[in-house]
Amino acid sequence: MSVATSFALLAAAPGGGAGGGLSMLLPLLLIPVLYLVMIRPQQKRQKQWQAMLGSIKTGDRVTTAGGIRGIILTIKDDVIVIRVAPDNIRLEVAQSAIASVTTQEGPSAS
Repeated sequence: MSVATSFALLAAAPGGGAGGGLSMLLPLLLIPVLYLVMIRPQQKRQKQWQAMLGSIKTGDRVTTAGGIRGIILTIKDDVIVIRVAPDNIRLEVAQSAIASVTTQEGPSAS
């Protein structure tokens, strides 16, 4: 049997040849791509959200995950009391329900 014939038989065999090896390595090559595209940005957003929750204080304007906007009156552990306009209603919400914060700043000197 010649070398050309044995190479042709090897390439025709199922699972043999370069195509089979590449198809087995493809999932391993996709894992870092999936990490960079999907998992890493989510982790970054989670860290930013945790930092935002850690920096909230009374007087900050907040928006809850449900869309309710108010001003923080008190913060106790994981419970926040907010005042909602126009009737100055006080609501008690979980700290994890806060979606965004706009800090109250005094008039600028510019």
